[in-house]
Amino acid sequence: MLWIDKNLGGLGIAVAVVTLCVAGSSEHRLMAALESGAQSGPSASVSVQVFSNITGRADDDWMGRGIAETVTAGLDGIAGLVVSRTERTEQNTASVENRWVIRGAYQRLGDRLRLTARVTNVDTGAVARSVTVDGRVDELFTLQDRLVDDLRAVFASDRSSTMTMAPVPVAPADPPAARQAPADTAPRGRSDATSSRSLVIDGPPAPEPPATINRGANGEATVRAIPLTAPLQIDGTLDEAVYETTPPFSGFIQQFPNGGEPATERTDAWIFFDDQNVYVSGRLWDSAPESEWIANEMQRDSFQLITNERFSVGFDTFYDRRNSLTFMVNPIGGFYDEEISDEGRPNADWNPVWDVRTGRFDGGWTVEMEIPFKSLRYQLGSSQLWGVQVARRIRWKNESAYLTPVPMSAGPGLFRVSAAATLTGLEVPPSSRRLEVKPYAIGSLATDVNTVPAITNEGAADFGVDVKYGVTQNLTADFTYNTDFAQVEVDEQQVNLTRFSLFFPEKREFFLESRGTFDFGQGANFGGGGGFGGGRFQGNTFSGGGDVPTVFFSRRIGLEGGQTVPILGGGRLTGKVGDFSVGALNIQTDDTLSADTVGTNFTVLRVKRDILRRSRIGGIFTGRSISTEGPGSNQVFGLDAAFSFYENLNFNGYYARSQTPGMTGEDASYQTAVTYNGDLYAFQVDHLLVGDNFNPEVGFLRRDDFRRTFATAQYSPRPAGIASVRQFTLGADLDYIETVAGVLETRIQLARFKTEFENSDQFNADIAETYELLDRPFRIASDVSIPVGAYKFQDYFVSYSLGQQRRVSGTFTVQRGEFFDGHITAVGYRRGRIAVTPQFSFEPGVSINRIELPGGHFTAQLLTSRLTYTLTPRMFFGGLVQYNSGTQSLNANLRLRWEYSPGSELFVVYNDVRDTALRGTPILQNRAFIVKFTKLFRF
Repeated sequence: MLWIDKNLGGLGIAVAVVTLCVAGSSEHRLMAALESGAQSGPSASVSVQVFSNITGRADDDWMGRGIAETVTAGLDGIAGLVVSRTERTEQNTASVENRWVIRGAYQRLGDRLRLTARVTNVDTGAVARSVTVDGRVDELFTLQDRLVDDLRAVFASDRSSTMTMAPVPVAPADPPAARQAPADTAPRGRSDATSSRSLVIDGPPAPEPPATINRGANGEATVRAIPLTAPLQIDGTLDEAVYETTPPFSGFIQQFPNGGEPATERTDAWIFFDDQNVYVSGRLWDSAPESEWIANEMQRDSFQLITNERFSVGFDTFYDRRNSLTFMVNPIGGFYDEEISDEGRPNADWNPVWDVRTGRFDGGWTVEMEIPFKSLRYQLGSSQLWGVQVARRIRWKNESAYLTPVPMSAGPGLFRVSAAATLTGLEVPPSSRRLEVKPYAIGSLATDVNTVPAITNEGAADFGVDVKYGVTQNLTADFTYNTDFAQVEVDEQQVNLTRFSLFFPEKREFFLESRGTFDFGQGANFGGGGGFGGGRFQGNTFSGGGDVPTVFFSRRIGLEGGQTVPILGGGRLTGKVGDFSVGALNIQTDDTLSADTVGTNFTVLRVKRDILRRSRIGGIFTGRSISTEGPGSNQVFGLDAAFSFYENLNFNGYYARSQTPGMTGEDASYQTAVTYNGDLYAFQVDHLLVGDNFNPEVGFLRRDDFRRTFATAQYSPRPAGIASVRQFTLGADLDYIETVAGVLETRIQLARFKTEFENSDQFNADIAETYELLDRPFRIASDVSIPVGAYKFQDYFVSYSLGQQRRVSGTFTVQRGEFFDGHITAVGYRRGRIAVTPQFSFEPGVSINRIELPGGHFTAQLLTSRLTYTLTPRMFFGGLVQYNSGTQSLNANLRLRWEYSPGSELFVVYNDVRDTALRGTPILQNRAFIVKFTKLFRF
């Protein structure tokens, strides 16, 4: 039968993957009916319905009837089978004992076409067989022939068939672009009989060899890992024979800019394994010459890598559909790794041992990753079932594509772990006790004019050790002795124009690994598509949020009043036990005269339980043996929960209470929040209370004695008629803060407008009206105070961000308006970067804030400059120089970091702090020259 479609065109060879699945009992009834028919005449019939158009394109509607007619003609003539064709609304009225119906669908994604047919028992509704054929649209006739051949094989089979396929779960016939996550229920799927325990696939059945992928009708996928008899040579060149004999998995699907459409560039991927490692390889076609690729960073774990062309893989090793470990690389070999906790809050400071190389071929670039099993934690048992997401960022097009569909509203696609594919066939090494020992040696020369007596070029040396022990495959214990953090980069300074404390992030390696386990009271990740990802800066201080207490903040251990407190040692236990995530931490600090502290013990216990599909509940305990607020100790107890329903609806909340001698009553804090974070519409309502005596001394508290109600809503259309604009966002916020007694302290009403351009630039503008009640004078500068009183003021804020793929990037800001009873004029350039070469970059930052008040005028200035020269992805030199007019200081931090062997490092550090109070002349306060050497031993 001949079909003519004016839309068919182009050249290409179809790549067809056929998956046949059998439901045992239905199969036997089908075969028995056909066998009986062959012996005694027709006794079985099959009705072929018109195939449905899943994609919904009107110009493809003609295909459905033609495919059905081709199938009908192809099955006609099989002995014992009567074949007829019906419309989908008709009923098969043949009066026979066994009746079967073939229901089918076709789905067009760009130039790709998928044909799917299911053989169903009319009486029981059981699916006996499912046949899926993938290929190019211009190979439609070939795909039809393949479909017919496979269906004929089904109906021509006899009892001697040796097929042992799994039952076929029937998925809803929705296109990937319209896919909605299921309601928050327990995972669905089937048992994997190859495992020694019950494993349930959340998606299509495992692909049958030689296929490496099986896709469902909605684009969900199950991938098969391939065992190797010999390790791959990690050189970025895909020249081993296994690449010729093993079919790759492909068919990546866009998240941006055209959600649900096929990726515009082809990507082939493989996952292999042996007794030691998991291997991930990729062949990435690109229609642009290499000179147009965006690859301007080589340094390991540089955030700039996220804005480059890149290939990424995320492994959900516990298959909890919430947490994953991510590995990514760009074409010039810069690589990045991070932990994802609870579908958000990435931890880029997790630094596992792994290796990766990239290469080139005529038409694109290639990747080979080697990830040791020793660098991962996973569930018990040798046969594993993991989640896996593979991603491609085509930066020069500003395109993101994933192996499985990810909604636009989800934000970074690797965060939406529940949307990932399933990895089957993986066998891990026999259970063994993993042991890593990492000793260090350090030497230094220091000068400090502020100590009594002052010291000049005083030498010192020390040593210590960190130990990591695998208690089980899924539980890891870490121990540290004589912990030293001298190699850590200094904090980036901030200008504070508020009356509350500033928050500085943790940078010390020991506290960074598995930090997501200890997070408390946080809801789902917000900020995808049109989600809540923006925010205005006042001076250099973020003015939104930040009021929610942090019950556990690791910087309270080993730091006091800006001074370092020696850490004698401690331990940590983290991992998963069934549906429970557990974390336990105990650290002992030493006495110190400089910080005026005595030895203190810190304890943190955390447990979270996965419930439903994407939800959790948990509890936390923190304890400090010596309170900073009075005699005795300090403890905090808390319970929290987060529920995620459907695609974008989230609820979260917590309740916590502290115990401190002399601080009784009003010692609790709680929060409840509901968020809908859709791409077009989004809203959030949040209520928070912090009592006057709530005192988390192993945490961070910005303010107390307040009740906060916050509401925000926004509308974010994607205009089809404006080629240069990807999305507009119109939004409004209301932040209402009063004391627990009911006195209004702060009210902020804000309206905002944002434009995201197709080239990734962004324009932001907002207007805010603020009310502040001061019950005590507020010293905003050393010689300027704002008196007690009620203030109402209005200001305007505009910013323009250059996409980070540009040679010159960063955000330019201007703020102008009223400020309490005066005025503010602020200009800034933040997150700036000038890419001189892929190895050398310069990152300037400027914040200038002119404040004019009746009580005085002043200008707060903060100038920063960061230089980075990367010799190799594992070796770089960095320098950070900062001038702060508020503290009248000039600081310099220079670091050389060389990972001379995976996990083993050499640091050379120079720190210099100078006082500029005397007419701006920098006078030395302290400096230090430090060399630190670490060596990793893995047993």
